[in-house]
Amino acid sequence: MLRVYGGMIVLALAGPVAAQQRLGEVQAPRAPEQVYAKVCGYCHGRNVGPILLGRHLPAETVKYVARHGQNGMPAFRPTEVTPAELDALAAWIATAPARKEEHGQ
Repeated sequence: MLRVYGGMIVLALAGPVAAQQRLGEVQAPRAPEQVYAKVCGYCHGRNVGPILLGRHLPAETVKYVARHGQNGMPAFRPTEVTPAELDALAAWIATAPARKEEHGQ
């Protein structure tokens, strides 16, 4: 019985490790919606950071704040959000409609 539980624990831990990016491995470009959900949506629209979608923020402003940070928001390095991903993300945020499920200021 102990072996069964041990095997289950090893399998449970192996999945997340196998899914991580390896050192030196180039990450495939992510769609703007994916970047927003993984990076921005963690705070924005959840009463932590201001709502971004539906405000038609200028793309250049989005890019500047993402790279330099502002108030409590951290700056995101090109290794976290590539320049191409940030260009696509900023253009998407500038034109994206508001979402009912987002809340905050």
